[in-house]
Amino acid sequence: MENEKSKNSTAYILLILTTIFWSGNFIVGKAASLYEIPPFTLNFYRWLFAGLILLPFTIKELINKKNYILNNIGFFIILGITSITIFNSIVYYSLYYTQVISGVLMISTIPVWIIFISSILKIEKTNIFQIIGVALSLTGVIFIITKADIELVKNLDFNKGDLTMVVAMFSWALYSALLKKKKYEISQISLLEVVIITGLIFLIPIYFIEMSMGHLVQLGKPFYLTLTYVVLFPGLAAFFFWIKGISIIGANRAGAFLHLMPIMGAIMAMLIFDEKFMFYHFLGAIFIVSGITLSNKKN
Repeated sequence: MENEKSKNSTAYILLILTTIFWSGNFIVGKAASLYEIPPFTLNFYRWLFAGLILLPFTIKELINKKNYILNNIGFFIILGITSITIFNSIVYYSLYYTQVISGVLMISTIPVWIIFISSILKIEKTNIFQIIGVALSLTGVIFIITKADIELVKNLDFNKGDLTMVVAMFSWALYSALLKKKKYEISQISLLEVVIITGLIFLIPIYFIEMSMGHLVQLGKPFYLTLTYVVLFPGLAAFFFWIKGISIIGANRAGAFLHLMPIMGAIMAMLIFDEKFMFYHFLGAIFIVSGITLSNKKN
């Protein structure tokens, strides 16, 4: 019993650290925009270095399982594009234009969209509570995008960072739903490496396009510190802590920890960037929390 308790405590610590690191990714992404670090360039180097760090630990398995990987390459490419190429790039891009608080609140709805997409793709069955939960969460996101202001809606004058964050939200949900679809014949660390490699391949042309448009990275302390954080903490440590936490207490219980992200992200944003928690954030949060709660309810 004591051993069980200590294992649970370990999982809780690892999962709380994971959500702190992922919330920190939004803070660092916002800081990157203030230092004018180009978003696609930052994402490219983040995953290039993460992939290189993992390579010595995965190369043997990747060679041994190359036939399995090549036979499923289409599926791995979709995983790479949705998670590495689109999601992470768009989060950094969105933070050039929107508040961290808006971003983390919208991203917190991902567990609901995973349920929605899993149902459409017939990966998992859905129930009436989950359908209502999806509707409530979507309402919450709409409050945040429209800032609960009818004039904004009339003039279609939305913040483009909020709109692109919706793309990021659905991209990660699709990735997560597809991730649940298969049983893998490779270890989780090698799966991550395959996803990074496929995602990076599609990120290379975007990185060059960004450079050709004159968005060049200034090498210096802000860039090196930002890159170190995004590679080591949200990139690698959070991923391993997440897997370890899930292996101890299971995916459903671990998923609940993701709901700490908007709280931690909002507190960090208010302390570091002096962001204000607005009334529309409050309205959006009420609907999002209601949606998440309902979508976790069983029949």
